[in-house]
Amino acid sequence: MVAIAFYSITGQTERFIKKTQLSAHQIDDANPKYDMGKSYILIVPSYQDFMMDSVVDFLTYKDNKKNIIGIIGCGNRNFNDLFAQTAKKITATLKVPILYLLEFSTLTSRKIVHDLSAGESTKQVQKPKELRGNISFLSDFRD
Repeated sequence: MVAIAFYSITGQTERFIKKTQLSAHQIDDANPKYDMGKSYILIVPSYQDFMMDSVVDFLTYKDNKKNIIGIIGCGNRNFNDLFAQTAKKITATLKVPILYLLEFSTLTSRKIVHDLSAGESTKQVQKPKELRGNISFLSDFRD
C-alpha cells in the first residue's frame, strides 16, 4: 500500500481523507517536518503560494521530495484557472505526475484515491484538461 500525506487549512481535504477511510499523514503547520520514509502520494488543496509554507517545509525535509510518486490536487472547478493550482505548481517544480485533480465530494475521486493507495497503476488515470498551458512555479520553493 502506498502512503498518503495531505495538507488541509479549512478542513475540506481532511474531511475528504476521512471519507476514504485510508490512513494518511496530515502535514501540520506547527511541525511540518515529518519524514514519510517511503513512497507516498501527496494530496493538496488549492491555496495561494504564501499559504503553502508548511507543504514546502514538508517536501524539503529529508527524502520527502525523492519519495513522492505523484500528486492529487483538490478544489472546486469554479476556481477556473486556480483550480488545483498548488498541485500544478508542485508538479512543475518537482517533475512528478499529477495523478488526479478532484472535486471533494465525488465518489469517483474516492475510488481513485483507494485504487492509487492500493498500488494500482496510474497509467489508466486520464490526465485532466486543466493541465494545459503555462504553470508558474511556487515562488518560494526551497532546495
